[in-house]
Amino acid sequence: MFRLQGSKVLAVDMTQDAVKAKNGSMVAYDGEMTFKKLSGGGEGIRGMVTRRITGEQMTVMEVRGQGTCWFADRASEITLVGLRGDKLYVESSNFLAADAGLRTGTSFTGTRGASQGNGLFTTTIEGHGQAAIMSDGPAVVLRVSAQYPLTVDPGAYVAHQGNLRQSFQSGVTFRTLFGEGGGEAFQIRFEGDGLVYVQPSERNTIAGDV
Repeated sequence: MFRLQGSKVLAVDMTQDAVKAKNGSMVAYDGEMTFKKLSGGGEGIRGMVTRRITGEQMTVMEVRGQGTCWFADRASEITLVGLRGDKLYVESSNFLAADAGLRTGTSFTGTRGASQGNGLFTTTIEGHGQAAIMSDGPAVVLRVSAQYPLTVDPGAYVAHQGNLRQSFQSGVTFRTLFGEGGGEAFQIRFEGDGLVYVQPSERNTIAGDV
């Protein structure tokens, strides 16, 4: 069972089951726990190939046992996401933990990944269970509907779920609109029905001032 203690610490209560978490994110535990390092970027041969092509740096550990384990990373804010057979797309740097029964993998993101400097792939989490994602500041959850598409600064993007289509727009950015940046950059446009998680702080990007 996932629960938050404050907004920056995740507590996971385990009864001989397991959780996947960002390597090195364990801050304390009680009871009996074992820790096993897993490969990041997906499961199986496909995940191995993807990691080799993209240079994916995310590493994940499996924690198994009886008791409570606490996770945190650089005092980031944590948001819990419930999955009911759907798929969550999350930047590798924003992933904290997921039920061990959830399937993890990678998905091609194309231009968005290149514009963020995070590679061309993003992490996917799919199945039934809970996941925990991190953000620089409290995450804001925005609804996308057929009537209300959403455009997001790629530096603020954290994750999304639901039946959403992505497209990428280049040109004027929010900062250049106010004379605070220059050069070409990208925006992400979401259409369909789903949720988008954004953070109130922008990560550094390499495709212009975003």
